[in-house]
Amino acid sequence: MSMGNGTGTVPAGGARSRRRASRQRVPVALLLPACLGLLFLTLPLLGLLLRTPWTTLPRRLAEPEVLAALRLSLQSATLATVVCLVLGVPLAWLLARVEFRGRRLVRALVTVPLVLPPVVGGVALLLVFGRQGLVGGWLDSTFGITLPFTTAGVVVAEAFVAMPFLIIAVEGALRGADSRYEEAAATLGAGRWTTFTHVTLPLVAPGVAAGALLCWARALGEFGATITFAGNYPGTTQTMPLAVYLALETDLDAAIVLSLILLTVSVVILAGLRDRWITTR
Repeated sequence: MSMGNGTGTVPAGGARSRRRASRQRVPVALLLPACLGLLFLTLPLLGLLLRTPWTTLPRRLAEPEVLAALRLSLQSATLATVVCLVLGVPLAWLLARVEFRGRRLVRALVTVPLVLPPVVGGVALLLVFGRQGLVGGWLDSTFGITLPFTTAGVVVAEAFVAMPFLIIAVEGALRGADSRYEEAAATLGAGRWTTFTHVTLPLVAPGVAAGALLCWARALGEFGATITFAGNYPGTTQTMPLAVYLALETDLDAAIVLSLILLTVSVVILAGLRDRWITTR
């Protein structure tokens, strides 16, 4: 539909075109720092690719130490994600759906590992789950379970650091979900557990999947809490980040290769799955 041209008005299509063009013009004051930020984030990755010893890469990837560290990293990150799902999804539901006194405090405590230095987190885990810790002493004397400096300790350290990523993602998905479906299920006689498993979880499944993915990626790259709580023993607690740290002292090329593996796994997982899970509704 067009307006009359005799009075100086223009067609509606032309006005829309100009509005679209004005939206596409980016102010220089925003474009310059945006480009600098992009360079700041991508140049280190480019430097890693340029310094990779491509000629010896196949041989280095087949080394037993590399394969052992990679296998342990994948297994521990996966187990830590399972632990986070079992414990974090109910906690996220509690924060999103239940009104109770102290909810803000609980939310703040849940997100503390996001800003807490990982080494401090490892020290805190030692004080709780160590043999002389608040819980670790009881586990050791009653069940003979020792967590520090074991593979299970790696899983505990990674879960402690990564769980807030899952909780934040799932809580956001729960707050954005339409609660009328849950109310309709309740009016039809469904119990809370049935409503949660058959209505709530399917509604927020993309958010849970995205949170689990972020949780897994964070667990895969965990370093500080792991080396403090679980140590750095090859084949037992030496994950890929710890192997990178150790290789930096003796063999820079080996550290670069290990870093490249972590970078590749993280980029492939995040780029290939995260967008699809988030946008699938």
